[in-house]
Amino acid sequence: MRIKKGPSKTVSINDVARLAGTSITTVSRVINKIPTVKEKNRLRVLDAVKQLKFQPSIFAQRLATGKSNVVALVIPRYEGIFYSFYALELIRGIGTLCEALKLDLLLHLADPKSAINLKGIGGIIFADIISNRLQLEDALVSGIPSIVINNYVEDLEVSCISIDNIGGAYEAVNYLIGLGHKKIAHITGDLITQAAAWRFEGYKKALKKNNIELRQEYIFKTDYSRGQARQAAEKLINMPDRPTAVFVASDSMALEVMAVARESGLKLPSELSIMGFDDNPSGLYGPVALTTVRQPLIKMAEDSVKELNLLISRKDKNAKPKRILLPTELVIRESCQPPAH
Repeated sequence: MRIKKGPSKTVSINDVARLAGTSITTVSRVINKIPTVKEKNRLRVLDAVKQLKFQPSIFAQRLATGKSNVVALVIPRYEGIFYSFYALELIRGIGTLCEALKLDLLLHLADPKSAINLKGIGGIIFADIISNRLQLEDALVSGIPSIVINNYVEDLEVSCISIDNIGGAYEAVNYLIGLGHKKIAHITGDLITQAAAWRFEGYKKALKKNNIELRQEYIFKTDYSRGQARQAAEKLINMPDRPTAVFVASDSMALEVMAVARESGLKLPSELSIMGFDDNPSGLYGPVALTTVRQPLIKMAEDSVKELNLLISRKDKNAKPKRILLPTELVIRESCQPPAH
């Protein structure tokens, strides 16, 4: 009994070129629909492709253009990244537009101590720069089209798209002051990040603008984790001169503060107003709906892909870097009201 054997190897672009009697470059040009190929050669290549049931590889498609359509998204590694509203929104927005533009997305969780393998990468989106500035500089020196998001970079020749974190925080705290609050605490994010540092600046700016004293005991520095938010909330609630309101650097932490306050028997928002930042949908489902600052994460993500695609296609080869600051929006819900006293 004879057993029919399947093909011994995967069909390659070399096989197509051999059967068609043309060069590999000609095959690549036909695959990429470049009109410089003679008609008789085009038909021979198409016939060979059909006979061999050839599926073009990404690399074969790049031969004719000299460009790679692989986009690397570099996100600094941190605990709980795949539970992060911020990270998941960026991945969703970038991934959706990459698919629409037929770009291949490579996710790279950055270790600042190691270099990024730039081979075969057409462009890089750096989601913030936290201890990995050298990786960005290496990409720029290598001539890899790059863009930075969630960090406003002024001292490097690179395009960036960021959120107006100072303006958003200022508007949030100014709203609390407008309600009558003067004892306003702030639970920061990790101040190593520009976003957290700028939100802290916005908080201080609003107090100064309204001639309210900045009290150091009302400032609680955290690493954005819910665990540290809980510790900060416990200290805040047990203060002899407790704040009447708190501006929290993320919705995730604000919800933890809300939970601690309720566990302690505080009535929300009459005894403590809570303001978040992000507009995480989970803020709608707490004991009271969270007042927050909406940041346009999806727009930032999508715009970064559009800008990077222009750089990759070399349409803007001599263009100067673009630096874009996206506005935020105050979203008023139930967790803030005038102080009881």
